[in-house]
Amino acid sequence: MVTTSSRQHRTSPKSVPGLDLVRLQAYLMRHGIVLNPSTAPKKFSAGYGNMNFLIQTEGAPLVLRRPPLGPVPPGANDMAREYRILSSLHPVMPLVPKAELFCDDLSVIDAPFLLMEYRPGLVIGEKLPSDTVGNWRNAGPIGSALGRRIINVLHELHAIDADACGLGTLGRPDGFVERTQRGWSKRARLAWGGAAPDQLDPFLEWLAAHQPKTMSAPTLIHNDFKLDNIILDPKTLEPRTLIDWDMGTLGDPLYDLAVLLSYWTEAGDPEAMHQLRQMPTARHGFPTREEAAALYANASGRRLNDFTYYRVLATLRLAVVFQQLYRRYESGGTDDPDFARFDDLSRGLLSFGLRVARGDFY
Repeated sequence: MVTTSSRQHRTSPKSVPGLDLVRLQAYLMRHGIVLNPSTAPKKFSAGYGNMNFLIQTEGAPLVLRRPPLGPVPPGANDMAREYRILSSLHPVMPLVPKAELFCDDLSVIDAPFLLMEYRPGLVIGEKLPSDTVGNWRNAGPIGSALGRRIINVLHELHAIDADACGLGTLGRPDGFVERTQRGWSKRARLAWGGAAPDQLDPFLEWLAAHQPKTMSAPTLIHNDFKLDNIILDPKTLEPRTLIDWDMGTLGDPLYDLAVLLSYWTEAGDPEAMHQLRQMPTARHGFPTREEAAALYANASGRRLNDFTYYRVLATLRLAVVFQQLYRRYESGGTDDPDFARFDDLSRGLLSFGLRVARGDFY
């Protein structure tokens, strides 16, 4: 869901956390997939969620995707859901990678996993690579072009006919907004427990008082749409692949847009937004959040009714995610020192969300 750096892969040792290579090789061979024994799997390094490995086979390189180690919350990191979405979307949206195999036999690597095609390319996280900026020769700022391309991909996704591609029964679109608000409010209470910050009660009260009366017609939504989930052509920066589909569902497209904008930092934002370190949108000529929302409205024809509510709800989601990550660090579930700052970050995001609610920020 959140990342700290662009996805780079590194060679894994013979003993790979998250993979039992002997059992995996035997299982894949029964399905006609032969691993290249001379090349060890390579783990993609970025991200706090699902684990992704580049594996070499005698046919073609593939990506193996599995949930993170340790307990997984109910409904999270759903490989079966992701496999279904990839299988259905790939024929109608070529940006979606082709699914090759799904395994729910826990005896193989102790977790469900899927295999999908590997598409190499550039993944941009916190910063734009200096050589990418230096080699940009197109008219206009690089951020302006990237911002428009991000919005175009989101619009393309929301324009897909879910029934026609076999995903008309995915999720529960009725009551999506109310259920989403209730779910994140509950997670917020659980994440902070008895140490809830002063901002939490007014935050949740504001959401309860401003819930929209109606929602947009449901569409397929990604549910964690942001720049580093789009793999780009390194030379042209045209999108090649849209990844990370384990939370995809049918829901309100304005919520998908709001989730994207919750990561979209601007130069004049409070420190918490800069500490997200997710997208390089505060520089390089990227559109502002308001401009990006207008681009989406123009492309889709949707009116952004009650959009402040969606922005505040998406900011709550992000604050809770970082607090959950901090709790994992505090309980000893990870020793990554970067997690130590997430308590302050999550509280800062709550404060920022209240300012969005007041109209101080878009």
